[in-house]
Amino acid sequence: MSEAASPHVALAKSTRNSTTHGSTRDGALLPSLAPLLHEWLPRQRWFAGKGRPVTGFSLVSATEMLPLDGAAGPGLLHLLLRVQQPSAPVHPAGDCYQLLLGVRTSLPTTLAAALVGRADRGPLAGRTVYDALHDPRLAGLLLERFRRPGTLGTLRFERNAAIPAGLPPRVLDAEQSNSSIVYGDAYILKIFRRVFPGTNPDLELPLALTGQGCERVPAPVAWFEAPGPEPLTLGVLQPFLHGAHDGWQLALAALAAGRDFLPEARALGRATAEVHTALAAALPTPALRGTQTRQLVAQMTQRLEAAAQAVPALVPYVPGLRATFDAVTDLGHRGSGWAQQRVHGDLHLGQTLRSADGFWSLIDFEGEPARPLHERRRPAPPVRDVAGMLRSFDYAARSHRPWHPEWAARCRAAYCEGYALASGTDPRGEPELLRAHETDKAVYEVLYEARHRPDWLPVPMAAIQRLAQSAAA
Repeated sequence: MSEAASPHVALAKSTRNSTTHGSTRDGALLPSLAPLLHEWLPRQRWFAGKGRPVTGFSLVSATEMLPLDGAAGPGLLHLLLRVQQPSAPVHPAGDCYQLLLGVRTSLPTTLAAALVGRADRGPLAGRTVYDALHDPRLAGLLLERFRRPGTLGTLRFERNAAIPAGLPPRVLDAEQSNSSIVYGDAYILKIFRRVFPGTNPDLELPLALTGQGCERVPAPVAWFEAPGPEPLTLGVLQPFLHGAHDGWQLALAALAAGRDFLPEARALGRATAEVHTALAAALPTPALRGTQTRQLVAQMTQRLEAAAQAVPALVPYVPGLRATFDAVTDLGHRGSGWAQQRVHGDLHLGQTLRSADGFWSLIDFEGEPARPLHERRRPAPPVRDVAGMLRSFDYAARSHRPWHPEWAARCRAAYCEGYALASGTDPRGEPELLRAHETDKAVYEVLYEARHRPDWLPVPMAAIQRLAQSAAA
């Protein structure tokens, strides 16, 4: 299909300079939307500021991807919006969110669940606003933009490979901190909702791994961003691993059937090691020594003390857990050092996929979304990822009744064995560093469960007890 023959492209071309940032319309647009967003935003699963009132908005940019006044159908508005809230943890001026909003005179019943609201003032007065990702026509427009990359308003679209046209879109409902659209079971587009200056690791690391020929991560096919001195990564299109199952569900199925999970755990260890080896070859590997070691331990200790203040059940274990961290400091004082590199950053069974032929892939390299981007892009010892996976085996075993701690212990050992076979280095060979990272992860879990899922609190607390006793032994 030629560019001129595509209605999507023709409409997009007509709006290449339709960015409203800094214009008179810009000043009117936000007051038109703000009353709707005040109600709608806090209800979204990906909104990070729950529990704190929204006190205001500021518009970073606005781009009409389809004209809002077009008679032929819905308009599509792309917004980068800063949300002001008291005590913003990451950005004092407020977190920046990406919104894709559809605008219609009336909303079909098939899109009722996507409703944001009906504007009663400003340029959108009398129009219905909704989440555009749920509209197949507007979601299809996003794929069309990737097919013919370039600049549209404040947005820039890039691609690495040809993309077929006409793939039907469907929104995935399982996302938490982001939103995803699957196109025809061929591609998956992850839309980052809370965005930060700098390349998102979920684009940066898969590109680096692809450059190393590592096949354990689906290679980015296309992406889009807001250009600038520090570009904001807005979305990444990757192959969709149709028919693959995530490691968490496979582990639970094995537990329910009374089956071992050792071959799978060993293969997962191998996959993790291959990804670490490729990342180490692609990106810098600074050593962890001296001041950096003390800084790492100090950060872990601070997180422990803050968690103990919020969760009193932790208090009796603080001395033993602190001793776990101090053991790393002592080794550093005696001249020990460790390798650091870029890592996954939030590795667990749910971040892995096994295809029908048994091949394991790692996904979602964004890191822990609650942490600032500069922290997520910081090199770390590879055992940080290993510790995350070891904790995940523990969670899987605890989710089954009766609890099978020996199942988790065997999986943990098999995972480390698989890692060692592929990398030549057994993560258990650095017990102090591995234990410290596992402790830090368990402390994070205690705080999370106490705040969000109190019924799950016994899971990390069992690990806390074990790790504190291990340090005292």
